[in-house]
Amino acid sequence: MHFSDLINSFPALTTTGIVQGAIYALVALGYTLVYGVLRLINFAHSEVFMIGTFAAIITWETLGLNPDSDRPGVGVALLMIAAGILFAAIASGATAMLVEVVAYRPLRHRNAPPLAFLITAIGASYAISEIVGTFTARTPSGVPALLPTAPLFTIGSWKFYPVGVLTVVVALGMMFLLDWFVAKTRFGRGIRAVAQDANTASLMGVNRGRVILLVFLLGGLMAGVAAVFNDMQVGSTTYTAGFLLGLKAFSAAVLGGIGNLRGALVGGLLLGVVENYAAALFGTNWRDVVGFVVLITLLMFRPTGLLGESLGRARA
Repeated sequence: MHFSDLINSFPALTTTGIVQGAIYALVALGYTLVYGVLRLINFAHSEVFMIGTFAAIITWETLGLNPDSDRPGVGVALLMIAAGILFAAIASGATAMLVEVVAYRPLRHRNAPPLAFLITAIGASYAISEIVGTFTARTPSGVPALLPTAPLFTIGSWKFYPVGVLTVVVALGMMFLLDWFVAKTRFGRGIRAVAQDANTASLMGVNRGRVILLVFLLGGLMAGVAAVFNDMQVGSTTYTAGFLLGLKAFSAAVLGGIGNLRGALVGGLLLGVVENYAAALFGTNWRDVVGFVVLITLLMFRPTGLLGESLGRARA
């Protein structure tokens, strides 16, 4: 163990962990929404995220930016990031709805058993990944440099970088907006009604099919936003980009309490920070191991996660 590394790098480890955790939390929202309504683990959600990473890069390339381009001014960079978010969210949202219509809806109409949904989710994930891998020749795609790499501001030994600050601000804004949408709007009441009792909701006039499609769309939009900031953090993407991050985001959703929107935020931030601390203590090779060990340990004592509140029973 290297406690000195943890102490010396504590500010940097914490800030980068929060940034990574915010990305986990955004992706975790998709798992949480679908599970809260359908009691289904949508393993294809990781590939919905991956589609967003490529959509953002294609958008930037179309606008004339590539990894060899000079860094644009801050104003232009923010416009480019906004354009990337817009098209990545559209691409991921459309992919999520396509997965629901093509893969899951026929199974629901046939009253298929839960195992069929699970197998279909894994198959859809693999199919999307391989299709993108074929079209991209399985080679990484680079991300243009958009924001300055110098600290935006410093508080004591804590340094805050433009990409990290923007990631956390946008992620928190999107998560609070989604929480408000589900808690306060008519569509949100429909989501909570179906999550609590789908049959009763249908008798009360709620269109279950539309609610489910909306849930997939919202999860896809969140994944698309996360994809843009993951691109800027990592600097590249590949057709396998969604696998490990999707697994961690699912773990974050379970850690916070799957089916709980606020739990996804708590679980994501906690997992991101714990991973960074583990990398300092045990080495980077143990980073992923420790994160999952923490998840398993917590679930042994609190199987419902930290918050453990279902979407249908969530407080407004």
